[in-house]
Amino acid sequence: MKFIPIIFLATSIVAVSNNALAAGDAKHFPGVFIGATHVDGETDFSYGIEYEYKFSKQWGAGLVYEKTDDAHHGAGLDIMLASAYLHPWKDLRLGLGFGKETVGSFVEDDGHGHYHHHASHKENLVRASVSYDFHVGDFGVAPTFAVDFVDGKEAYVFGVALIKPF
Repeated sequence: MKFIPIIFLATSIVAVSNNALAAGDAKHFPGVFIGATHVDGETDFSYGIEYEYKFSKQWGAGLVYEKTDDAHHGAGLDIMLASAYLHPWKDLRLGLGFGKETVGSFVEDDGHGHYHHHASHKENLVRASVSYDFHVGDFGVAPTFAVDFVDGKEAYVFGVALIKPF
């Protein structure tokens, strides 16, 4: 959970920003994500940060960093990706992103006393996402669902992002 202080710091900086604008005028959308990732019958806690820059009312681009500490036998999982976003209707956001998934190293017992070391590795990732931004004061609360496509498998990510537009 070394990443929690970074999330807290980023949220604090954004929350005290003197340059906050109404969401309709904002160009910058930093956020903090808390949720879960479900893959291969297991669901693990996930958290991260995200950022979107809106070029127009309909189009934006951004970055996502997400961490799932207990994934892959406790080895952990880090995801970094860049996304393009379409806002087709009101505060609905559709995203398509490309990036990397990094799996930490771990040791696995085969059940017969034989231990196998699995080295850390990276794999390409494609993410399709959908979210809807509900406005609560100066913040956005965005329930989010995403599907990650990695090495022929699918992972489902669901949760909520707290966003502070400016």
